[in-house]
Amino acid sequence: MTEKNKEERIALANKALAISLSGAEPPSPEVLELVNQYIEGNVELEQIQQLVIQKYTHPEGATQNEWSICW
Repeated sequence: MTEKNKEERIALANKALAISLSGAEPPSPEVLELVNQYIEGNVELEQIQQLVIQKYTHPEGATQNEWSICW
């Protein structure tokens, strides 16, 4: 897989957020911050996916330490 430039990451993030908003609650501030981190090239989609899955499948285990990438 090739590395995406910032414009491609913005377009992908916008599509993902639009899909997310079409049938669910708005993303949490933490998730939105992860999206911003992705746009800036600081994290990969796989990392975001793992964190979000962990947050919603094991909310008691989603500590700030695990979300430290957001801050």
